[in-house]
Amino acid sequence: MESTTPPAPISKPILWTSRIMVALPVLMMLMSAVFKFLHPPEVVKSFEHLGWSMNVVTILGVLQLACAVLYAIPRTAVLGAILLTGYLGGAIATCVRVGDGWILQFIFGVILWGGLYLRDARVRALIPLRS
Repeated sequence: MESTTPPAPISKPILWTSRIMVALPVLMMLMSAVFKFLHPPEVVKSFEHLGWSMNVVTILGVLQLACAVLYAIPRTAVLGAILLTGYLGGAIATCVRVGDGWILQFIFGVILWGGLYLRDARVRALIPLRS
């Protein structure tokens, strides 16, 4: 039988940094999903500019909402992070296609995974950072 050692506790500053880094993507995705449900003129104009049909706006909002909820729940956070990474990849590809900036979506993904890395020992064990 294999014994496992419990993960080392993290410091309070790292814990709070991880909470903030996890909350930012969740809040941003929730806000974006709400805008997709409300269809304000800015969203309509943005989707026209990006070449997306308004038929998919609600579907994308539901996807964002579901991924954000999965990411916010510690037990399903890794699945949520993977799904959000796919979502952000599509957003980056769309921005690149129309010639818009994509760096914010990339930074958003880094924050998303950084927060998960800090709060989840399983992710730290899977992706060890070495000096």
